[in-house]
Amino acid sequence: MTEKLSIKIKIDGREYPLKVDKGPEQEKQEEKYRKAAKIINDIVLQYRQKYINSDSKDFLAMTAFQFVLKNIDLEEKVDQSPLFDELKKIDEDLGDYLSLRE
Repeated sequence: MTEKLSIKIKIDGREYPLKVDKGPEQEKQEEKYRKAAKIINDIVLQYRQKYINSDSKDFLAMTAFQFVLKNIDLEEKVDQSPLFDELKKIDEDLGDYLSLRE
């Protein structure tokens, strides 16, 4: 079993304990967690400044919504990659075929 290192990240003023795997990737994983928390905090702050009379739950909900939309966009792009690769191959095959007929 992999040993774990306990870290704390702060999101919207609250601390959350997390564990990262100890080992060669520990620093990268910890950095990734802290970067994610910073991005969330930055977006929450933007919402807080824009919508002064709203609640922290609203800011966190809108931040989550924003990330889910981005995730959906990325999934759609990834799903299209095999299609584009196949179309490129068909185009190359067609080009080869047409050049043989000349």
